[in-house]
Amino acid sequence: MIVCNARILDNPLTGAPRYVQELTSRFGDAIELIKPHKPRSGVPGHLWEQFVLPLLVGKRLLWSPSITGPLAVSRQVVTIYDVVPLDHPEWLSPRFAAWYRFLTPRLVRQVRSILVISEFTKQRLIHHCPDAAPKIKVVLLAADRRFAPADEASILTARHSLGIPTPHYLLALGSLEPRKNLPRLLQAWEQIEGKIPQDIWLVVAGAKGRERVFGDNPFQKLPPRVHLTGFVADGLLPALYSGALAAAYVSLYEGFGFPALEAMACGTPLLTSSVSSLPEVVGEAAIKINPLDVEAIGDGLKRLVEDSGLRSRLSSSGLAQAGRFNWDKTAGETWQVLQDAAG
Repeated sequence: MIVCNARILDNPLTGAPRYVQELTSRFGDAIELIKPHKPRSGVPGHLWEQFVLPLLVGKRLLWSPSITGPLAVSRQVVTIYDVVPLDHPEWLSPRFAAWYRFLTPRLVRQVRSILVISEFTKQRLIHHCPDAAPKIKVVLLAADRRFAPADEASILTARHSLGIPTPHYLLALGSLEPRKNLPRLLQAWEQIEGKIPQDIWLVVAGAKGRERVFGDNPFQKLPPRVHLTGFVADGLLPALYSGALAAAYVSLYEGFGFPALEAMACGTPLLTSSVSSLPEVVGEAAIKINPLDVEAIGDGLKRLVEDSGLRSRLSSSGLAQAGRFNWDKTAGETWQVLQDAAG
């Protein structure tokens, strides 16, 4: 039997926990989930992982599906989503960055196989750890089947639940952390909001990044017609996407970028970045801009507001692009890597 390091499942169901849940639900009884008796994060979580987990695994194959894993276990497959601590430690708290800059190179040398979620992450990992190249397998992710165009009643419920003051809004979704590039998005919005209809708002949906990971990252004074929802319950997300005129996901750096794929799966026209993994995810089904260019972000938003034909074309092409990603395919390819490593 294969053992899964399931410590991440105690976290909110965002990117990494969702990935683990989707795959382990398909593996069923063929994989055993192991996690601490009570949730452990930060230093206690890492201590459990490094010193207790190896004793529980024994001689079985361990799959560590969330970047980190015990250095004492060589019979292991690890999933690496991105290498932000190696590429951009300045975006993280010093302690968090230092730990992963220590751990990642040693872990990828130790394990049998490495799963990554985009060609971009593969190339960045090879840049920092060239010897890991033969072990790396790219397996792309998918959006949950719940992400599909929602009906009007569901959209209205989501809007009222989140206090969104208008039925006409642009949506920016992602945790409030440096790489999500929200300050530039807000600058772009400030430049265009006086040039578009007054009933259109910018809705920023997402929780503040954890300070122990990202450091303190407060917003300054918000421009007019910006609504912050805070964390959005999973069940409201498809309707939140579906109700938007368009979505903006102008992140500086993504290992994959779930929100971009989820927006397309809901038929929401998308403005996104031309860097990191996002072009792999969106193909030709989105407007892609330089995320460092505030004027380009603003122009993209304004085009989406003003051009209904463009929105219609992007909605159709986005649905088709999202349909190319499938959790069953992800699970099948992942299981083959695990079986090969166990063999």
